Amino acid sequence: MDTVSNAVHYVFLGAAACFVLGLHLMNHPRTARRGNTVSAAAMAAAIAATVWLVIHQGRITATGWAVLIAGGLVGAALGLWAAREVRMTAMPQLVSVFNAVGGGAAALIAVNDLLQTDDPAALGARVSLPGALDIVIGAVTFSGSLVAAGKLQGLVPGAPVAFPGARLLNVLLPVSFAAGTVWLVLEPGSRAALCGLLAVALLFGVTMVLPIGGADMPVVIALLNAFTGSAVAMAGFVLDETALIIAGMLVSSSGGILTKLMAEAMNRSVAAVLVGGFGTGDGAPSAAGAGGPGAAVRSVSADDVAVQLAYARKVIFVPGYGLAAAQAQHELADLAELLTAHGVDVSYAVHPVAGRMPGHMNVLLAEANVPYTQLAEMDEANAVFAQADVALVVGANDVTNPIARRPGNAISGMPILDVDRARSVVVIKRSMGHGYAGIDNELYTDAKTGMFFTDAKQGLADLKAAVAEFVG
Repeated sequence: MDTVSNAVHYVFLGAAACFVLGLHLMNHPRTARRGNTVSAAAMAAAIAATVWLVIHQGRITATGWAVLIAGGLVGAALGLWAAREVRMTAMPQLVSVFNAVGGGAAALIAVNDLLQTDDPAALGARVSLPGALDIVIGAVTFSGSLVAAGKLQGLVPGAPVAFPGARLLNVLLPVSFAAGTVWLVLEPGSRAALCGLLAVALLFGVTMVLPIGGADMPVVIALLNAFTGSAVAMAGFVLDETALIIAGMLVSSSGGILTKLMAEAMNRSVAAVLVGGFGTGDGAPSAAGAGGPGAAVRSVSADDVAVQLAYARKVIFVPGYGLAAAQAQHELADLAELLTAHGVDVSYAVHPVAGRMPGHMNVLLAEANVPYTQLAEMDEANAVFAQADVALVVGANDVTNPIARRPGNAISGMPILDVDRARSVVVIKRSMGHGYAGIDNELYTDAKTGMFFTDAKQGLADLKAAVAEFVG
């Protein structure tokens, strides 16, 4: 290698080291932003080094440069627009789209490498095997992520979508692309093997995600993120680029760990998630309400709740997707600040799968500058719920449902936040609608629970005003 190539190689290695450092910094909320900045700067340096190498080699035509520049500008513009304009409630869909882009781009690297080589037979298994795996994993990620994004956005039904022979097809398709992988490894120059493998993998991505219900979407997002990393790592083997391998494996391993943690938080195995059938999408209002036709629901007003909060010693907030949908995180933080100033011990109980993606609630609360010291994970919060005078649930549903402690229902065994063990419970919700699991929440008809039927943002603003009158 010449001097420029050597320099670029060292930049890539430095970028890979920064990716490792950035991931380490993301272990804690206080350093997560710095970790993201370090990783983004490393990626920018790697892109700049790549452009420098391309200019030095001088092998791209004017048309190629036009395509490269146009693609870079469009991608940068879309990324900037997404960062500034996409609401937090739509962030899971955006992450799924990013997964699709990453997986698709990685697959195209292998496709291009196999199509452009002058002597396919000379590639050998060292290139053709990771190339075939790259195509399979990348194509599955691309189509599966688009379906997942469609489910989250409402373009595809959030409920499990099944059709006759779906499960048999999901068994036959992996067998087909396993055979296609062997074929492509043995004959790297075969266009039929390449196109067949790509088509089967794209189809499997669709049939894999369609039967999965909305309740499992956090697990699916994490799993597809791990797939994206694996595809990028395979692309690194195809290009013989160490930095790409390291970056891909970091994403793959962290995504795999997150997938396992998310599945455990729902008391489900990853295999059970992939089999599908759990969750119905956004819940419609239940006419009978939780607990059946005879169940009593106690409705409360802002003044009722304000009295409880103002005279409480300890209050635990439980945020859920309803908080995100209403964009009410700032109102919740303002209410917490008011209570804290009044001498109330305030904390937030965050369930691992609250919302629609891993860390959804944490990001929302961080956006509202909620002190990290007030955030409590599920096990920590469950240990102190019995000491709480008031548990204020804002838009959380399945993750607070006591029915999970009993066998024989859709969420049996799923770890939940023990909200019902607080001395008093207040639930802010617009209706008695059920959550993703499609079952009513028994918490709503508990004798100690008061239902404050309102939009989360308006309701929290009303609570803050009412509490201010009592403590002012």
